[in-house]
Amino acid sequence: MEKIIYSINIEDVQTVAQEEYGRVLTPDELKKVEDKIGDYFGWYDAIDMLICDQLELPHKENLSAE
Repeated sequence: MEKIIYSINIEDVQTVAQEEYGRVLTPDELKKVEDKIGDYFGWYDAIDMLICDQLELPHKENLSAE
């Protein structure tokens, strides 16, 4: 089994709904969010920026210029 580094659960979604819209989402609304949430995350770029920031590794395009 692969270790999950980060996940978003229903409680996270409902917290945002309550704080931003003053209510909880219905099961149908939750399904819509669940079906599309991955489309709104630039996970590749987030991981790339984190590696660069935290490990201070040069990007491959910068390596070819050296």
